[in-house]
Amino acid sequence: MPPAPAARKKRLVRAGLLTAAVGYFAFVLLFELPLLPFLASSSSPAATSSSSSLPFQHPRRRELEAAAAAFTSPYSPARPSKPAFPAAAPGPSSTPRLPIFSSLLLLPRPNATATPFDTTAADAFAAAKPHLAHLQSIPNPASASTSASAPASSPPPPTCPASISVHREQLPYDGVRVVELPCGLAVGSHVTVVARPRPARPEYDPKIAERKDGEAAVMVSQFMVELVGTKAVDGEAPPRILHFNPRIRGDYSRKPVIEMNSCYRMQWGQSQRCEGFASRPAEDTVDGQLKCEKWIHDDDNKSEESKMKWWVKRLIGRPKDVHISWPYPFTEGKLFVMTLTAGLEGYHVNVDGRHVASFPYRTGYSLEDATALSLNGDIDIESIFASSLPNSHPSFAPERYLEMSEQWKAPPLPTEPVELFIGILSAASHFAERMAVRKSWMMYTRKSSNIVARFFVALNGKKEVNAELKKEAEFFQDIVIVPFIDSYDLVVLKTVAIAEYGVRVVPAKYVMKCDDDTFVRIDSVLDQVKKGRNDKSVYVGSINYFHRPLRSGKWAVTYEEWPEEVYPNYANGPGYVISSDIAHYIVSEFDNQTLRLFKMEDVSMGMWVEKFNKTRRPVEIRHDVRFYQSGCYNGYFTAHYQSPQHMICLWRKLQSGSARCCNVR
Repeated sequence: MPPAPAARKKRLVRAGLLTAAVGYFAFVLLFELPLLPFLASSSSPAATSSSSSLPFQHPRRRELEAAAAAFTSPYSPARPSKPAFPAAAPGPSSTPRLPIFSSLLLLPRPNATATPFDTTAADAFAAAKPHLAHLQSIPNPASASTSASAPASSPPPPTCPASISVHREQLPYDGVRVVELPCGLAVGSHVTVVARPRPARPEYDPKIAERKDGEAAVMVSQFMVELVGTKAVDGEAPPRILHFNPRIRGDYSRKPVIEMNSCYRMQWGQSQRCEGFASRPAEDTVDGQLKCEKWIHDDDNKSEESKMKWWVKRLIGRPKDVHISWPYPFTEGKLFVMTLTAGLEGYHVNVDGRHVASFPYRTGYSLEDATALSLNGDIDIESIFASSLPNSHPSFAPERYLEMSEQWKAPPLPTEPVELFIGILSAASHFAERMAVRKSWMMYTRKSSNIVARFFVALNGKKEVNAELKKEAEFFQDIVIVPFIDSYDLVVLKTVAIAEYGVRVVPAKYVMKCDDDTFVRIDSVLDQVKKGRNDKSVYVGSINYFHRPLRSGKWAVTYEEWPEEVYPNYANGPGYVISSDIAHYIVSEFDNQTLRLFKMEDVSMGMWVEKFNKTRRPVEIRHDVRFYQSGCYNGYFTAHYQSPQHMICLWRKLQSGSARCCNVR
């Protein structure tokens, strides 16, 4: 009797389940179990150690692998899950990618090839070790909101006195005399200086007073009253927010003059000179006051006559006012009272109760940035009194500048090669500069997956600065920390790190280096770089030809550092571009410890390009002055020495279709 249909159906279901189970176990036996020993061994430290000690591997590779196993950095962005560039075949030249350039110059060179630079670099790396250990001990913030909040251990802000009074006995007799303004100025703040200009003295410095052979020395009497800000870069003078310079005996004009200006990163703006002629009321006013008042150049009967006429006309009831011309406001040996007032549109200077000059605020400076009053020159000070000062501290902590918003975060690294990688040199304490770059030209990189930009920052000597840098890096994911204590003489190592990142982390057709005070028009730079054939090696920037090293002064270079009399042709450091083959060459030479390192990074790049040109293949060097070195000029490709406020201003103008500068009002 044939089985019932229900029983036959049950048997078929059981057979199907049994077949599926057998197939699953067969899959596990054939594919999963053989991989378990391999996965376990590859993830164990012992396996890493043994693999790194294989005889055919390059010693640099073993050193890098050991450093990667010993230190995992949380600072730079994570690598993409799949390689950004096809993996190289196994061999001595293939080097693993590290989170940061953590083993930079850890391998000492032989004594025969060692240089003073190597000693300086070794000291900087050794000094950075405790700072790295401190950063590793700091727990990661639980959320972005935690990183945005002020640390509990932050030092208390300085007190903000409503007024400050300093007398003659509290100041040095000569040299630069400085009075601190802890919380800056506010609208309505005023600073009064009671002083006496000294008698004229002979001046022999040709930079100040030129004279022909046989002529007597030029007599000079001048002094400077300046509002200065916080120093931005070690080795540079602090920014001069207002420079007020009366020249009682005149200058090249041979007549008394008052010159006003501002200076950022040692770059002076356009000066405003008051030479005794009144400014045009229709145009040149600040809060309704003239930029320059009129004065007569000698105190003869003309001034007394003008005063007499003014009183006579007033007594007889003449309706029209008569303008009085006063003499030059400063006289040698005569006491004066000068009051500097902060208005809505600029600074106003009154001397002995009458208005003398006004200077409009310039883009890039704010009232709270004026943290000190500096006086220098031929002047004897009786007293200084500042009042109506702000009663709250503006907070110079990073929280003042960093805007912890998702919109400013760097996008994930692309998984394919890009056209342009931009490495931006920055200092650990430059929180405002980095934030301004994120909110200006770096926004261009968020619109294109073919362009990537990262900041390259070395460690600071202060642990609290490094702790804030770590928080910033973890949040924005656009910072690569190079593990040595920052120094001007070691900036070249950041340039090597940029080349390495543009070769091994984000393979790019072109690699650009710039500074955090450089504004970059990325589209214009790319258009310039892509001119000509695509297969050529290129070096693009504002090229210096046949420059000689300075052997004395602040930027002196010794013969031990640079024995040659002429530098190679090199592009100015604020912005230049190299092709990927040159970047590969730099990284390869560095790995092999044959890369010559010099403290001036732009000269070093020129030196490397010159050697590449001689030993590998010809390089097309393209010179363009629009990679501007000394500030900004209209039509720029890159603009240097731009303050954070200038960055935002330039970006707004660029969005409206204008490539004009934001230098002066």
